[in-house]
Amino acid sequence: MIDLLIEDATVLTMNPARPRATRVGIWQGRLAGVDDELDGMAARRTIRLGGATVLPGFVDAHTHLVWSGMSQGGTDLTGLRERAEVLAVLRRACAAASPGDWVEVTGYDQRAIGGHLTTTELDAVADGRKLWLQHTSGHAGVVNSAILDGLDADHDNGLLLERAHTAVREARLPYRVSELVDAIERAGRTCLAQGITTCAEAGIGGGLIATPPVEVAAYQAAREAGRLPVRTQLMVASDGLRDLAGHPGDGITRGIDLGLRTGFGDETLSIGALKVWLDGGIMARTAALTESYVDSDSAGQLQEDPAVLRQIIIDGHLAGWQLAVHAIGDRALDIALGAIAEAQARKPRSDARHRIEHCGVVRPDQLEPLARLGLTAVIQPEFLWDNGDDYSGVLGPERAGWLYRGRAFLDAGIPVASSSDRPVTGGAPLRAIQFMVERRSNTGRPVGPGEKLTVGEALSAATIGAARACRREHLSGTVEAGKLADLVVLERNPLDVPVPELAGTGVRATLLGGEVVYGAL
Repeated sequence: MIDLLIEDATVLTMNPARPRATRVGIWQGRLAGVDDELDGMAARRTIRLGGATVLPGFVDAHTHLVWSGMSQGGTDLTGLRERAEVLAVLRRACAAASPGDWVEVTGYDQRAIGGHLTTTELDAVADGRKLWLQHTSGHAGVVNSAILDGLDADHDNGLLLERAHTAVREARLPYRVSELVDAIERAGRTCLAQGITTCAEAGIGGGLIATPPVEVAAYQAAREAGRLPVRTQLMVASDGLRDLAGHPGDGITRGIDLGLRTGFGDETLSIGALKVWLDGGIMARTAALTESYVDSDSAGQLQEDPAVLRQIIIDGHLAGWQLAVHAIGDRALDIALGAIAEAQARKPRSDARHRIEHCGVVRPDQLEPLARLGLTAVIQPEFLWDNGDDYSGVLGPERAGWLYRGRAFLDAGIPVASSSDRPVTGGAPLRAIQFMVERRSNTGRPVGPGEKLTVGEALSAATIGAARACRREHLSGTVEAGKLADLVVLERNPLDVPVPELAGTGVRATLLGGEVVYGAL
């Protein structure tokens, strides 16, 4: 006898062998089957959905739960467009803090207010507090004198980019585990409301968005307290690589302590890929390009010397990790492609499943090596919904067509996974799906219109494509027997909804292991 039978549903299974169904069975947190596979099975409980659409729970293949949760719990500048208004918000936040406190502000974006704030402006509103504005891209920040006085990092009137900005984060550490648990729970519940059941946390233990080095403890604590709302895979920052005294025959010269690598853990909380940052971001104008940004003599920057970055990739591969290589600019992607090819030549791994995070600016000549190396493009379509006009302007018309591709990837045989990079975007999968199909920014401007996908292809990128990128296709991504009963119930069928209305499709319920964790059936 199964635990739950869902009937009278429009089930989009995302399984090509059986794409549609009307019934779904659940037993002990797993899917018992669909339609005729359930014939003869009695059910303890039966629910009729009146035609509502059921899909596998969305998988967010690249997100930042702690960062997002902290943004939700503090001062956030997102949406503010007047410099005076921003300064007024900062003044109030500092006034509410105790003397000597850090005042951390998220959602800062210089483009909306006519240029970066300066140390002088921040000092005028900080009242002696340590004021830190984190750029919405995660690749920059602005701080006041109270922070600069104790900081050994290059800055431009309080503006710090990339590794220099990391120095601010290191000066702020550590956070309490309880703070992190609160943030994880807040962000995870937002994900459930969007139909997301699995998240890949894109970098713990170091890098640009690190909190404390005991961040895994926070996720364990959240799970033990019943406060981990979504299944979570943790990418470990490559900062944690160190020399290991392993056997020479194993070829593991550098790795993570105890030999940890991709795959440790269980279906609820596990270790995912090794996160390697190669360059910056387009918002901060630090993504590493082969040619300069329009009306600029800058072509962005790499996080380290290319030889250092190449060695990190090789060492991670040799140690058995799946790699998640942050490469937004095409110059950074050249480094990733060369290093991964060298690593595979030294130690072939047929199912390494390495990923390129963002894969933001991809030249036509880079498509073939991406496919040949078996790399997955983990893209963030919502970037271009929010920033498509800006990105197109700073890259120019030719390169605008190379941004966060879709059709070119699929046509070249490159797997595509959709993700959010929350809190850089709002994170709603259906918004990303609408962009992938329309290829229009929020002002209606076309952005790489030749890269349009069908609704079915975009749904696949957010479900089974993202699950495969996280090496979890045996657990999630499709509605079929044996997989986790992680489902989203939508008010309307995305395949029938007019494309401009996709993002507004309501989430009726989200199920995790067969239990309703958001909404109601």
